[in-house]
Amino acid sequence: MAVLLIFTVIEAVGGWWVNSLALLSDAVHMAADSAALLLALVAIRLSARPPSARLTYGNGRWQTLAAFVNGLVLLVLTVGLIVEALRRLWHPEAVDGGWMLAIAVLGGLANLAALMALTGGESLNERGARLHVLSDLLGSAAAVLAAGLILGFNWTVADPLLSLLVSGLILRSGWHLTRDSAHVLLEGAPPGVSASQVRDVLSNVPGVASAHHVHVWSLDGAEPVVTLHVRLAAQAESEATLRAVHHRLHEALGIAHATVQIETDACIAPGQAQCHSG
Repeated sequence: MAVLLIFTVIEAVGGWWVNSLALLSDAVHMAADSAALLLALVAIRLSARPPSARLTYGNGRWQTLAAFVNGLVLLVLTVGLIVEALRRLWHPEAVDGGWMLAIAVLGGLANLAALMALTGGESLNERGARLHVLSDLLGSAAAVLAAGLILGFNWTVADPLLSLLVSGLILRSGWHLTRDSAHVLLEGAPPGVSASQVRDVLSNVPGVASAHHVHVWSLDGAEPVVTLHVRLAAQAESEATLRAVHHRLHEALGIAHATVQIETDACIAPGQAQCHSG
C-alpha cells in the first residue's frame, strides 16, 4: 500500500506535467487501489473477530462486502476514464513521450512489486485487491507502449487508444468481481455446490427417505453452508441417520457446516405441526 501511494503521487504529477491520459488514468487507478488495499486489510482484520451476540455467524462477510465495494469503485473509475479517452480521440493533445516513458516504467515496477506481494490469497476480498493492482500493471504497460509509439512515430492518439484497451480489460475484471461478491451477499449457492447436488448425495444415505427445504449459501464465497430437512425412512434411527448425513455431506461436497432437521412421517402428517429430533 505504501509503494502504491508513493507512485500514485509520482504518476499523478508526472501525468499532469507531460499531459498523458494513460499516466493520469493509471494514477487514478493506483489511488483507488491504495484505498482498496486499505479496505481489504481492514476487512481481513474484522473477519478474524469471533462471533458475537449481534453477529452470530461471525465477521466473515466483511471480506465479501469489501470485495463488492472494490468492484463497484473499479467500475465507476473505469467508466470515467473511458469517457475521457473518447474525448481525447476526438480532440488529440500533445504528450511528452520521453518523460511519459520514464514515469510509466517506474510505475510498472512498483505495481509488479505490489502484485507479487499479494499472490496466494483466494478469497473474494484478496481477489479484489489483486485485480486492482493488476489493473494498474496493465495501465503502466499501456503507458509504456503508448510512450514508445509517441516517441517513435509521434502518434499521440496512441495514448487514449491504449487507455481504452486497458479500460476494457479492467471493466471486465471489475464486473466479474462485483457479480461474484453480489452473488455471495444475495445468499447464492457457491461454485461446485447446489441444492440438487445435496439432494442427490443424500439419496443413498441409509435412513434417509428424502431431503427437502435445502438451502445452500456461503459467508465468504469459499466455505459452503447448508440447511435442510431430512425425512426418515421407516424404522430408521434419527441420531444414526443424522450422523450419516453430516458425514456424507462433508465427504462428498466438503460441507463442514450443515444444519439438519430430522422429520418423521408423524411430524409432517396433514394438520400436524412439524417437529424434529436433530
